[in-house]
Amino acid sequence: MPRSAAAPIVFGPVIASAAMRDVDRLLRLVAPKDVAVTIQGESGTGKEILARQVHELSARRRGPFVPINCAAIPEPLFESELFGHERGAFTGATARAPGKIAAAESGSLFLDEIGEMPLSMQAKLLRFLENRRYMRLGGTVKLQADVRMIFATLRPLELEVQAGRFRPDLYYRIQGVTVHVPPLRERKADIVPLLGQFVRQIAAQHGTTPPRVGRAARAALMAYRWPGNVRELRNVVELLCLLRAGKAIRPSDLPRAVTAEPVGEATDALTLSLDRPLAALVEQIMQAALEREGGDRRRAAHRLGVSVRTLERRLGGRGR
Repeated sequence: MPRSAAAPIVFGPVIASAAMRDVDRLLRLVAPKDVAVTIQGESGTGKEILARQVHELSARRRGPFVPINCAAIPEPLFESELFGHERGAFTGATARAPGKIAAAESGSLFLDEIGEMPLSMQAKLLRFLENRRYMRLGGTVKLQADVRMIFATLRPLELEVQAGRFRPDLYYRIQGVTVHVPPLRERKADIVPLLGQFVRQIAAQHGTTPPRVGRAARAALMAYRWPGNVRELRNVVELLCLLRAGKAIRPSDLPRAVTAEPVGEATDALTLSLDRPLAALVEQIMQAALEREGGDRRRAAHRLGVSVRTLERRLGGRGR
């Protein structure tokens, strides 16, 4: 179904804050133009989602969207990952690999955390951006690429230039259009709409009844500063959908990180593990409830709002 021209593109129909309406308008303006776009924002603000929206609103929407996390690629492998390599280019190169630029042909190439790209690769990327020509590692033939470049950065690139970690010529080359995404704490009007969207999506994904978010719990969620931004909000909602399916969510059901004051002093184990896999975090919560209830599974299950059978299945033989 084609997207409605009036529908907001940022995180679906959840725009309530003036700040994100400004982001939405800017993305709509630049997406159809085949220019480089740099998205700047804190971790968890949804930079890759916005990059995908730029691609979907462009003439390249039928082509591939290829993301690369520059912070996750070891420096010796970066050139091969981006440009590809020929067979025998290095030890272990038993076959030709096309690289991410070739994979993004006729589409969009998204370089996430561009500020983490090694300086040695920044020079090679700059040469590629000047004429869209490149060679595979170990190759002798120059190849032509037809890709749109989209970048994202956690920190302002001008500060990285000043610190000597980012080439100024590359900075000026990619400084076409910069979209600044505000953190969630600066656009609190978006919290409740995002909360509602995530509850519906996650409950449907897990096949559970959506929990009901009470007024006091909503107030606590609104008061929290969300250092992990939209990603952290979604993680919290996923926990609530699992542990409070079909029930009302109270402030006592929220992670300690959300309700602790001041936020900066919340240092319990749950606070420090919001980025862990969901299954491990759920097990940690259940084990903590079991310990608080002196090993009584019935009381621990009641505290969590789950059945004793669910608790036993998750924790196996622990407790009594």
